[in-house]
Amino acid sequence: HAGMTEIELAWEIESHMRQNGSEPVSFPVICASGPNSALPHAKPTQRSINPGEPIVLDFGACVGGYTSDLTRTIYCEEPDSQFKKLYNIVLSAQQAAIEKIRSGMKASEADAIARSVIQNAGYGDYFGHSLGHGIGLEVHEAPFLGPSLKDTLEEGMVFTIEPGIYLPGWGGIRIEDDALLQNNGVVILSKATK
Repeated sequence: HAGMTEIELAWEIESHMRQNGSEPVSFPVICASGPNSALPHAKPTQRSINPGEPIVLDFGACVGGYTSDLTRTIYCEEPDSQFKKLYNIVLSAQQAAIEKIRSGMKASEADAIARSVIQNAGYGDYFGHSLGHGIGLEVHEAPFLGPSLKDTLEEGMVFTIEPGIYLPGWGGIRIEDDALLQNNGVVILSKATK
């Protein structure tokens, strides 16, 4: 997608969702490239996507009144060593949360699982948002999985698991999936390749 603008790529994603049944989209598509991707809720701009930089794509379809929320970070052309290193840290943080979140756990405990992986890798100061949030009829609803939140996670809740690292001037990486909490752990509802 080198040479496309962020707005063009965001529209391509939204168009694809609508052509495949999204009734509207859950929220305006976030497409942030290069240094813009260091802003977790960046709006797409006329900035051209350049080779050798990360692209954060955050989007969600709405079907039957229910929302989804998914983020993937890709690299324009061949990923460099820094991207690979940071991507693997974020992926490890997400996988740790997926493996360890259980019914009855406090939201802050869930957040701490992923946050500790990023902290131990030396990037704790660059994970500036909570681990996730509930999704359903609204794209942001309870439970909210943050460092100071004491809500108890219960079986049947659906929420995102979305750790990230954001380096000003370089860019960001976020991986987000939708999860259903069952009695024995979480089931990932998203099927997109990571």
